Amino acid sequence: MLEKFLDYIRIEKRYSVHTITSYQKDLEDFASFVLETEATADLRGVNKKVIRNFIVQLSENKLSKRSINRKLSSLRGFYVYLLRIGEITVSPMESISSLKFYAEKQQAFSQDEMTMLQEKTENKSAMSLLEKLIIETLYQTGMRKAELCNLLFENVDFSKSEFKIIGKGNKQRVVPISERLHRDLQNYAEVRRPDEENKTYFFVNKKGKKLGERFVYSVVNKYLSLVTTKEKRSPHILRHSFATHVLNNGAEISKVKKILGHSSLASTQVYTEANIEELKKVFNKAHPRALKK
Repeated sequence: MLEKFLDYIRIEKRYSVHTITSYQKDLEDFASFVLETEATADLRGVNKKVIRNFIVQLSENKLSKRSINRKLSSLRGFYVYLLRIGEITVSPMESISSLKFYAEKQQAFSQDEMTMLQEKTENKSAMSLLEKLIIETLYQTGMRKAELCNLLFENVDFSKSEFKIIGKGNKQRVVPISERLHRDLQNYAEVRRPDEENKTYFFVNKKGKKLGERFVYSVVNKYLSLVTTKEKRSPHILRHSFATHVLNNGAEISKVKKILGHSSLASTQVYTEANIEELKKVFNKAHPRALKK
């Protein structure tokens, strides 16, 4: 039944490889739990009590509320599918709510920090072109880590200076490439040496294999540690920094929404918080009612 569901979201829903992998991991974790606690491999007979016990175990294993909610979302999708094909008549997820939590506020890197990073990487002869491009592509395009790893060679259009990115839900968007990034990408395209199995991917490692997300994270973390003491030094923070900086410099939020691949404007508005904080500082320094006497 699980394989049929994965085929459904791959073929009919056209979910990305990354999303399908997440669904598979979440559902396999749940299936293992059900087998261990209920002594059955049949997920159709699961009730709400089993779901709640699963949540308790995940919490006891110190899984974050965000990660637990993702697993619950996967289970909802699976049981909706079982309802749809008539395998069950009532979903055990019917009255199961997502856990409430306050999202940790992401702290973007400053433009000075990013300039400092650029200067350090340009003067660092040991830094490979690939490592430099990982950081610059993420920061200059707001691309997600998985999107960078899955970027196809055919979707890098040098004639138009743009990427075609396949994001969440298999949605496509077009993102412009700066002149400087365009030049570095062309240089990389001439020296990349993919093996036969991975030649469709634009970015490949020294062995010619498709980039792994763990490798991308390690590269970003390593070089950002040169310019900041902030604890969060992930590819996602580069995406956050991209959005914050272009909005600070006058970009229209609707345009930024398209570049980031957000489905709703509310997701993009998160990045305007930094603008509001800057506005407060300006107000407190300049407005006559705010000036201290």
